[in-house]
Amino acid sequence: MLNYLFRMGDGTMETAAFLLPLAMVLFLGPWVIRELQAMKAGQPVREAHGNVHAPDHTAKAGTPTMGGILLIGAALVYALLFLPLENVRVQCVLLVTVVTAFLGFLDDYAKIKRHNSVGVNGWFKIVLQAIAAAFCAMYLYCTDESVCGILVPFYGFVDIGWLFIPLAVLTIIATSNAVNLTDGLDGLASGCMIPASLFYIVVLPVMQVGSEMFGCEGISLACYAIALLAACVGFLWYNCHPARVFMGDTGSLALGGALGAMAVCTGTELVLIILAGVFVAEASSVMVQVLWFKITRRLCGEGRRFFRMAPLHHHFEKGGMSETQVCVRFWIVSWFLLLIALFACVFYH
Repeated sequence: MLNYLFRMGDGTMETAAFLLPLAMVLFLGPWVIRELQAMKAGQPVREAHGNVHAPDHTAKAGTPTMGGILLIGAALVYALLFLPLENVRVQCVLLVTVVTAFLGFLDDYAKIKRHNSVGVNGWFKIVLQAIAAAFCAMYLYCTDESVCGILVPFYGFVDIGWLFIPLAVLTIIATSNAVNLTDGLDGLASGCMIPASLFYIVVLPVMQVGSEMFGCEGISLACYAIALLAACVGFLWYNCHPARVFMGDTGSLALGGALGAMAVCTGTELVLIILAGVFVAEASSVMVQVLWFKITRRLCGEGRRFFRMAPLHHHFEKGGMSETQVCVRFWIVSWFLLLIALFACVFYH
């Protein structure tokens, strides 16, 4: 019946994509929060390292984490009920979402059990992300040659052949971890995911970017983007400052994985660099901080820091901005980057 409605194209699937996840998160939110509190799934506060002290977030201690179970769960319930699961690209996006959510759950569980901010080994997460991403990339490459077309901003589609595989793996791993690093303030990651999701909602079915590659596939992925957007909106109701629940790595790794997988399946890997500019900046700040510390330690005998603290949102916090100011300003930047990404596609179209 659901597939029949999908083929009719009467808007039923699109409407359900927004209302079902939103309703699930809003109505189940209080119950999930109570259950997480009962499980003592409190968020460990980040500890100081050396002479660098994290911004004072002691008030957040004990706030339940792993709320991503609700956020991602709502989007997946919609996908399983409404999306054409025989679709190769839908399969890949959902697989990446599930694998990264599972990795995030393991990380959150480890932090809760150990009562500190150290989760599972970072290389373990990256290896499993790489395996899932490589499987999806090769699966797509072997079943649909059109995935090798990549949209170069302000230019058009270019066929990159087998280079699609390493680019896809890099995109999924990088995006998943970038969103994870961004999830450090109340509502920051979920708020920045909303314009990123909106990009695919607008571009795929309306502007028909890559229409030579997509039929109903573009609509299916756009509907999944609607589900993610709706789930983020609902989750933001409980996650805005002061947060009643955190998404944890369960939510942030999965949101990033889903975003990266959608970029891979739509040939918008390079556009994603613009669209996800906030996530890119957050991840880049960590890499620059680590690299600069190692270089200066070797050259000067003492490691120095490029930023006051990384990721970037903590740099601004330590510079005097309030948590709410940082979040809202990062959201504004995210919406501005959405407009640039859309313009890049309009220019081509």
